[in-house]
Amino acid sequence: MQQMRFLFLFLITFSVFGQQEPNLSRFKSNDEKLKAWLKYANEIDNAENYPKLVIVAQKGIELARRHNAYTSKFYFLKGKGFEFNNNQNKDAVVNYELALQYAQRAHHLKNETSALMRLNYAYYALNETQKRKNLINYIKKVVDTTKSNYTKSVLYGSLGEYYLDNAAYETFISYQVKAINYKKLLDKSVANDEVIGVSYSQIAAAYTKMKQYNKAIEYLNYAQPYIKTSKYVSAFSCNYYLQCFVPLKKLDSIQKYYKLIYTYPTVKDSLFLNLSFANRSVSEYYANEGQINTAFNYAKKAVSLAKKSNDEDMIMEANAIMGRVLYEKKDYKKAIETLKEASKNALSYDKESFVNINKKLSQSYAALGLWQEAYHYNEIYSKANDEMMQESAKQSIANAEASYQNKTKQQKIHNLSNENTIKNIQIAEAKQQRIFLISGIALVAVIGLLLFKQNQNRKKTNLKLQALNQELDEANKIKARFFSILNHDLRSPISNLIHFLHLQKENPELMDEETKHRMQTKITTGAENLLDAMEDMLLWSKGQMENFKPHFKEIPVDTIFEDIQKHFSSIENISISFENPANIVLNTDENYLKTIIRNLTGNAIKALDKTTEPKIVWRAGYKENQPYLSITDNGPGGTIEKFKALYDESEVIGIKSGLGLHLIRDLASAINCKIEVCSKPNAGATFTIIFNE
Repeated sequence: MQQMRFLFLFLITFSVFGQQEPNLSRFKSNDEKLKAWLKYANEIDNAENYPKLVIVAQKGIELARRHNAYTSKFYFLKGKGFEFNNNQNKDAVVNYELALQYAQRAHHLKNETSALMRLNYAYYALNETQKRKNLINYIKKVVDTTKSNYTKSVLYGSLGEYYLDNAAYETFISYQVKAINYKKLLDKSVANDEVIGVSYSQIAAAYTKMKQYNKAIEYLNYAQPYIKTSKYVSAFSCNYYLQCFVPLKKLDSIQKYYKLIYTYPTVKDSLFLNLSFANRSVSEYYANEGQINTAFNYAKKAVSLAKKSNDEDMIMEANAIMGRVLYEKKDYKKAIETLKEASKNALSYDKESFVNINKKLSQSYAALGLWQEAYHYNEIYSKANDEMMQESAKQSIANAEASYQNKTKQQKIHNLSNENTIKNIQIAEAKQQRIFLISGIALVAVIGLLLFKQNQNRKKTNLKLQALNQELDEANKIKARFFSILNHDLRSPISNLIHFLHLQKENPELMDEETKHRMQTKITTGAENLLDAMEDMLLWSKGQMENFKPHFKEIPVDTIFEDIQKHFSSIENISISFENPANIVLNTDENYLKTIIRNLTGNAIKALDKTTEPKIVWRAGYKENQPYLSITDNGPGGTIEKFKALYDESEVIGIKSGLGLHLIRDLASAINCKIEVCSKPNAGATFTIIFNE
């Protein structure tokens, strides 16, 4: 989590200075000497020459004796020199504390604000928990009493940082938003814009911790206009984008920001920290995807770069991901060694990381069959996890209790004020009238609210009824459609079967033994085909009762043709042939297509009732790179008006025609097909089903 605060190390205006040491002998007064030396120290600070800054600031301290404001400033710069030079936080704290003391003596609010801000970070880095709590309580007093927008903007940010480190993310966001609002009231400058951008980035990091990744990306986007001039802050922003895109599994975005980080120039320590951060994120992505060898390579880079950054938090996080990857590689001994190294400082920096590390340690020992050690680390994990959950709950309760106590105190003050005003009769009468007026207004408001609620409830009820009516109407349509399908697809085979039975019963003398045998075979085959068709239709209808929707899959056309040939095998005196030279495979719903083809075949058979040498030909091929199926008959044909139901939704077909052309149209539309008709009187008809892929 330290990487969030590390951003503030780069909110410095980088300018080119000569950094030439001033000749103090040229100045007459001590005040002029101090101003010149402070200017020189700030130039060294801006040039990031932190070892030299310590020396220059020390000389400034010696010059500024008995001048509290300057002494405070030089102690602050000296502390900054130690902190930014390889994180010498212990020496930094000593100087920041002295800077705070001298600022308080001088009543110099800006110097005090700067010292408080840096002490907050330094105490965290040294795990000085109690000192930090005391500091935070003092900061709250300062922001409650000061009128300075600058101080409020800085210290609200510090308060936010404290709650961020304690995983109270909602409280952190509340304080950080306040800080941003005060920062926007300050004079516009590049440095202030960068601070606003960093604050938005930290809010994004908090949302990342809460696993609200899209919300985090939203705040990172807010930050971009403010940090566009700073390559240093932009590098950290890229890492925050990585943290969002890894759990969202957006590899293109991960690769984009990973490469972008390597293009940003930055100081040595932050370079290693940024690159370690990035490699750790990418390692986590590949570990989640099960690409363990790739994850191991990135984790190895993360550990190496973290050690170079000399940042304990980053080293801990890098070892944590390496431990996880080694566990996934089943190298449990090395995993345990690495995870133990990570656990040394995990509790100090990030409780969530500490919990995850001990969980993985327990799993590693369990994998080796060392059940006593596994149980030990599982207990640590369980206890730490419970404490983290309890702390989160306590924080919420504490916030609610503080709000309640504040309201109670305000109510007591209000009551005391009322008791004093009762002494004056005129004020008491005015108050009484006011109470009556407010009560009346409140009563009207309550009545209005009740009427509004009643109206809203009625609207909700009406919407529910409309939805139920729509569902009922849809269910009725589905039922009617299936009855129509069953009527069409089963009527023709049953009719043929009955025709054969009547012929056998009423005119047995017309049939010799061979004809009888052939008719019995036809009846048996027709009955079997009818049974298969019924079973097929009923199973399909059962699966479609909830939602009448197609289910696409690849279907060979030969399979469809075999079904049609079998379904109409009892038809005599009509030649039905099939052509599929390209062995086409369609991506469609098998049952929808079978129903359409059966219907078209049945209609063609009816049309050929009085035709000499009747023929039906089914063809499969490609038309303008689109697959098609066509059926051609040599029947009487007809005008396009006869087939109007295929194109006009208002056209209605009678029930005797079975499924009807209007249902063919609906089913074809459902599976992304269109049907074309080519027909002239006495010239047959061709129906073409064109599939849109």
